[in-house]
Amino acid sequence: MTQLIGDILAVPGAPMALDAGFAAGLLALDWPQAAQGDAVAAQGAVERYRIERGVAVVPVRGLLTPNSATLERWLGWATYRGIEESCAALAADDSVAAVVLEFDTPGGMVLGIEDAAQAVAALAALKPVYALAAPLAASAGYWLASQAREISMTPGASVGSIGVAVTTWRAVQPGGDGSQEFEFTSPHARAKWPDPTTETGRAEIIRGLAETEARFHAAVAAGRKIALADLPTALSVSDDPADGGAVFAAHEAQARKLADRIETRAEFYTRVLAAHAPAPRHSSRAALARARAAEATARS
Repeated sequence: MTQLIGDILAVPGAPMALDAGFAAGLLALDWPQAAQGDAVAAQGAVERYRIERGVAVVPVRGLLTPNSATLERWLGWATYRGIEESCAALAADDSVAAVVLEFDTPGGMVLGIEDAAQAVAALAALKPVYALAAPLAASAGYWLASQAREISMTPGASVGSIGVAVTTWRAVQPGGDGSQEFEFTSPHARAKWPDPTTETGRAEIIRGLAETEARFHAAVAAGRKIALADLPTALSVSDDPADGGAVFAAHEAQARKLADRIETRAEFYTRVLAAHAPAPRHSSRAALARARAAEATARS
């Protein structure tokens, strides 16, 4: 699995919104036997959310990719296409009064994130959308969470890693087979393969990262209602606005206006269900079981 996920995520020159430290364990997982061959295509639809008493719970887990059906089905990891389609379906479902996005992700690819983030924002404009970091909403995960109306964190949870990075390389000597790699671009496509060993190439790579970071910051600022000019300072771990990109624990994130509440998962779901779910008609024991069903969704 490590090789396949590496192929999916480590695209040379592709910007990533990923916290590498938190992602390491996921990258080291073994590939499920059932995912071999064409087994994925033979299966039915993936369950992307569950609805309990009018509250939909959408788990946002794993390494986020644009549209990897294999990772979505066999590992339960979210995709941007899946999030976008789920938001559209829940927006049109009159039986859904509120939506919870429950996060456990170190982030993922930048490619596709903006459509998914806009879908979350559009849904939040129609219905209450709650984000719950339980226990992690980092980088691309936080990009999505910031578009909810409210962000809660469980005790010990972390959010942040707001920024983008890229991994790139250039052939500088003969490879293991004794051959030398040469690369050429057409006359007006020098930015197609920027050379990281040159000042021009580095400047082009940084330009692309800066543009993506600007869109990331704009989305967070709008979603969290923080002045865009103040955001770099709010994210910095020093007096230098360039020292952003850190991950923050719950109380620190709340102080920096990156989160609204700190509460246990049980407290969170009790509050949300009380606000949006109809009163149960069954016995107290049955009502308690149903009230906790949404809480259990993220664990299934």
